[in-house]
Amino acid sequence: MRLAMIGLGRMGGNMSERLLKGGHEVVVFDRKPPTVQQYVSLGAIGTTSLSDVTSKLKGPRIVWIMVPAGKPVNETIASLLPGLSKGDVIIDGGNSNFHDTMRRAADLQTKGIQLIDSGTSGGIWGLANGYCLMIGASPEAFKLCEPIFKTLAPPDGYGHMGPPGAGHYVKMIHNGIEYGMLQAYAEGYEILHASKDFKLDLHKIAAVWNHGSVVRSWLNELAETAFQKDIELSALRGYIEDSGEGRWTVQEAIDLDVPAPVITLSLLTRLRSRQTDSFSAKVIAALRNEFGGHAVKKS
Repeated sequence: MRLAMIGLGRMGGNMSERLLKGGHEVVVFDRKPPTVQQYVSLGAIGTTSLSDVTSKLKGPRIVWIMVPAGKPVNETIASLLPGLSKGDVIIDGGNSNFHDTMRRAADLQTKGIQLIDSGTSGGIWGLANGYCLMIGASPEAFKLCEPIFKTLAPPDGYGHMGPPGAGHYVKMIHNGIEYGMLQAYAEGYEILHASKDFKLDLHKIAAVWNHGSVVRSWLNELAETAFQKDIELSALRGYIEDSGEGRWTVQEAIDLDVPAPVITLSLLTRLRSRQTDSFSAKVIAALRNEFGGHAVKKS
């Protein structure tokens, strides 16, 4: 099939390469012309603008966008619309909020254009291993684009979750679960690292856990790799970003009256990691000093 890929970052670029290797014709666009040329050298069809993208496609046009959630998605869709027509399909493979996806899908439907949301997991390893795809779409749009999903995903690694919005909803919860899993591994390894009774080799422990243990996982395989590179993780700062899905998951849990303490606390721990010094901790220290005369450490 011929399709376009807009956004050739860590995900979009590797996805384009996997599609090319799978025999698809891929029209590529990125704001950085040298990046476009990189994929042209692999066999992609280069473009210089979003209008150039749609001109190189024939109906039904399929355009996959891999840009940051929010305003960049809105702007990309608005720029594509003049070159699209009834029956064409836009696939949003980023981490958009499912509410935005549902709104965009309804708006595009009035123009005869279908929106597919594909929650995409796999990271930088997806090129070799394939991407897990959680897809929201009409049955007709899903069937039209299924050859693309088959190429991008490993066997049994993609599924039709429901109408537009369902894919991003499932991916949102997926990432919320990821927050909790990462926090549990982090806390466990920190306790091991802090042990006063034993000098423990975290790389060795991770390697052993990856063979038969109930806590074995791909995340723990990545921990094994990270500890092999630097057992103390000395080159890293303990600053953790979030891309929004954890916040949205917690908000959805609140809206549905579903208790989600692990995911919620893991999100709050990420926020704490960004503070060089916690004012709330200073307040607690001051109050303990005031009511009990407990010692405090001066800055």
